[in-house]
Amino acid sequence: MTANWPEQPAPEARPDWRDTLRNGADLALLGIVTTLAAVPLVTAGAAVGTASAALHHWIETGSWPGARAALRGFGRTLLPGAGATAVAGVVAGVLALNLLALGRGAVPGGPVLVAVTVALAVAAGGFAGLTVVRLGRQGGQGWRRAVRGAARVAAARPVALLASAGTVTLAAVLCALVLPVLTPLLVGYTLFGLHTATRRVAGSTLSGTPE
Repeated sequence: MTANWPEQPAPEARPDWRDTLRNGADLALLGIVTTLAAVPLVTAGAAVGTASAALHHWIETGSWPGARAALRGFGRTLLPGAGATAVAGVVAGVLALNLLALGRGAVPGGPVLVAVTVALAVAAGGFAGLTVVRLGRQGGQGWRRAVRGAARVAAARPVALLASAGTVTLAAVLCALVLPVLTPLLVGYTLFGLHTATRRVAGSTLSGTPE
């Protein structure tokens, strides 16, 4: 009598090392191009938004968008991106000044307020990361919609904000530790980490967030 054993599912094929190397090189190149495009500072918002949209396209389809499409998207988001960069700069400047004043003892509060300010800075970085991911899912356009979408995701899944904050914080620490010339390479990997971590944690909440 012959037993009919259930068929075992075939194991998933491991990615070839050449594919892994190519993907790593693509992410590094994305970071370098994004950094160069953001050098004038006023173009930083457009550069990050375009890079996030390109990365989302790559994750979804397995291929990068064409250069012409990326350049058109970059041009359309220059002005809104400049506004977003200005807002981010003001927030970062206020937090940095608070930390500097607290560290020098110019403002009373001591270690408690320092810890609160650091926590606010980490949370702000996490929210910025969620906004960039949401912006990428919108094709790199619509900063206000991206901010509203990020707020909804953070409210529905606070762990998504924590994951994004952890990714941004880790990237900041690595940028401070590695040689400055290697910092642009981390930009692409950071964007990839934000997209993958947010997808894994937020799941359907991210894709189902209304505009």
